[in-house]
Amino acid sequence: MIRVLIADDHAVVAEGLRNLLEDEQDISVIGVVSSGRDAVAAAIETQPDVVLMDYRMGDLNGVEAAHLIHERIPKTRVLILSMESDTHLIAWALRAGAAGYVPKKSAAQEVVHAIREVHAGRRYLQEDVRDEVLKSLVEGPRSDRLSLLSSRERQVLQLVTEGLTSAEIGVRLSLSPKTVETYRARMMEKLDVRDLPGLVRFAIRHGIAPLDR
Repeated sequence: MIRVLIADDHAVVAEGLRNLLEDEQDISVIGVVSSGRDAVAAAIETQPDVVLMDYRMGDLNGVEAAHLIHERIPKTRVLILSMESDTHLIAWALRAGAAGYVPKKSAAQEVVHAIREVHAGRRYLQEDVRDEVLKSLVEGPRSDRLSLLSSRERQVLQLVTEGLTSAEIGVRLSLSPKTVETYRARMMEKLDVRDLPGLVRFAIRHGIAPLDR
């Protein structure tokens, strides 16, 4: 039995995925959460075989959540499910520790097939993006400004973009407000961004934060 945790902040989508997977005899849905941070906590607690993770979520996006899960529970495989088709973003997800990527527009059985593939220890990518993603992985992140930031900096960036104050971010990430300000100043220097609107534009352009928040 493949034990799957679903992470998606759209309740209708999450419920549809649950219904889809529970129809399969070899798959069991052990939980549904609505944020990346909750996905990390639930994965640590329940040790699922596969996490089916939405890419764009508030508080902590799917790629950063995949990175944390991969670090803390290497045996758990993360499959990113997203509307995004940018090959650089897919490559970023794979570098972060995701085992595969499935577009949300995919047929139901492709999602099921992808879960079985990553559970078996293989990576999963659609054929139409595989070559470009592999090319991006081979070339490395040299021209990817996102790679200039650490995982913690990207987490701070997402919360800044979502309008949280330094004090609120500090509580969320167990940091002092002064440390949060240091992270923000460091990000602006690395990205050659002069103000907060510039950081927000960068975050949205690179998929760090949801567009609808």
